[in-house]
Amino acid sequence: MAWRNGARARNGSGTGPVPLAGPAAPDDQAEQDQAEALDAQLGEPDWAVPPEGSHSGWFAAPSGLLAVRTMGVETNPPVVLVPGVTGSKEDFSLMMPVLADAGYFVLSYDMAGQYESAAAGPESLTPPQDHYSYELFVDDLLAILEDRGAASHVLGYSFAGIVAQMAFAERPDLFRTLALLSCPPVPGQSFRAVSRIGRFSPLVSDKIHADLIVWGIRRNFVRVPPHRMAFVRHRFEYTRKQSLQDIVTLMKHSPDLRGVLAAAPQPKLVAVGRADVWPLELHRAFAASIGGRFAVYGTGHAPCEDAPHQLSRDLLALYAEAG
Repeated sequence: MAWRNGARARNGSGTGPVPLAGPAAPDDQAEQDQAEALDAQLGEPDWAVPPEGSHSGWFAAPSGLLAVRTMGVETNPPVVLVPGVTGSKEDFSLMMPVLADAGYFVLSYDMAGQYESAAAGPESLTPPQDHYSYELFVDDLLAILEDRGAASHVLGYSFAGIVAQMAFAERPDLFRTLALLSCPPVPGQSFRAVSRIGRFSPLVSDKIHADLIVWGIRRNFVRVPPHRMAFVRHRFEYTRKQSLQDIVTLMKHSPDLRGVLAAAPQPKLVAVGRADVWPLELHRAFAASIGGRFAVYGTGHAPCEDAPHQLSRDLLALYAEAG
């Protein structure tokens, strides 16, 4: 594997399980208030503009070239942020400077088939395949983690939370901590537990399901601000429809790795917005089942966009647990 356009050539440990997070201790209150205040002052960023001081490049993964963005000193402890379906590395643009300033080397990438990694796909595998699979996404993530040369702090967002769990189960030595952001909290048919409409998901084909997701995002029913919505629509012009449809199929067959995660010593965090698409009580139960911290923000499915300072604060606390 090899980095291109300024990226690098490719040639564990942790502490005991972390208890569920409770209310902030008095010494932490000022830090909590500051993070909330900073999030309240975000305004409307231009999501098409990379964070100042960040670097863009390409990583030659098993599925093809993946678009990568990095920030921070490369010899610092690595943090890998993985976006989910219909997402991209830009989802973490507001978090990357916070984590880099705290002394970490931060890396995010567009998953195969998504946005600027749209050309990466199953036809590039050896031997070529017909569909995007869990194995494809897991192998891409593991290739990036292996390239770091040290165990990484990994965050998987939404669908990528499933991918991160599977990669963790296969190579726990590559993980220093594991954070699952807005991740499906139930195994099996993940969509069945979605609030209000989940019970109808078995009645809809995967293609129609994927088309409905795209249609709903394009119609902006959750009232995303104009600049953000313009970037989301721009991103859809690149993302491959096959990747969306195949991911919908995969999310209907999510593995149950709660036992593996619960037995692992690495610190873990389940983070979610209060108005997420899955009910809050399911996320809370999921966090308890894996022995992880649990954090809730006053957002929807995207705390990385709407509460980046609060999420970064909790990630840094998680990283401190790893020593």
